[in-house]
Amino acid sequence: MNGHQEDARLREHDGLGREHDGLGHGPDGLGREHDGLGRGRDGLGYGPDELGRRPDGAAWRADVLTIFPSMFPGPLGESLAGKALASGIWNLTATDIRDFGLGRHRSVDDTPFGGGAGMVMRPDVLDAAIASVADERPLIVLTPRGVPLTQKRVAELSAGPGVILLCGRFEGIDQRVIEARNAEEISIGDYILSGGEIAALALLDAAVRLLPGVMGAMESADEESFSSPLLEYPHYTRPAVWADRAVPETLTSGNHQAIAAWRRDQAKNLTKIRRPDLYNQFVASGAQAP
Repeated sequence: MNGHQEDARLREHDGLGREHDGLGHGPDGLGREHDGLGRGRDGLGYGPDELGRRPDGAAWRADVLTIFPSMFPGPLGESLAGKALASGIWNLTATDIRDFGLGRHRSVDDTPFGGGAGMVMRPDVLDAAIASVADERPLIVLTPRGVPLTQKRVAELSAGPGVILLCGRFEGIDQRVIEARNAEEISIGDYILSGGEIAALALLDAAVRLLPGVMGAMESADEESFSSPLLEYPHYTRPAVWADRAVPETLTSGNHQAIAAWRRDQAKNLTKIRRPDLYNQFVASGAQAP
């Protein structure tokens, strides 16, 4: 075990999974914990509480490896995901890759072999970071060259024990550590981000909302876009007339069979116009719209 690994394993974590040590990043005189940014939490905070809730294996566990751990939980600390985090349905740990960096400056990258612009994240540094959290959970690298993330894959991840997410930066990650660790490369879209952190947030949000107890009504999730072969139909609520625009009469008719048919037709039409690739798959599969 190298010095970086030993140091990282000796550190404690607050409820957000951020590490704190003897530098003052821990409980204050009132028993409230605070991270290195001075943000506090009490008995209502995120993570295991004093009553011992969230026993080992009970929570869906997410580990994020990043050089910017303060980006987490970010928006995942709010709304449904935040409530689930606070109640122990899932657990989030953000580990700073620089804890495993080299030298006085904790370097995590170096120049690319073969030349070219930018820097590449070192395999030895990343492997040490991965080793500190590795277990049976899948290791996922967020990268624009990855396989597109689908609702099917999200559901599979949500049904498992959790995920380990590696967030790349700079020009990318040394291919050798991806292969050695049998990492799964996933993309959230055909565009370039500054790093993998925002992609990690998106993947986690998609998975966490499918965990039991997070959403109020699972039938709501079942009817969403990508949960079926088609995009979701349009939604309407009160007032019945707004800005001279009325709600479609079918939806106010009380005829549930007609409403279901209207929604199926809308879903098919929207998918055909906006996502012909999905519509062609739907037609070829012979599936029936929900």
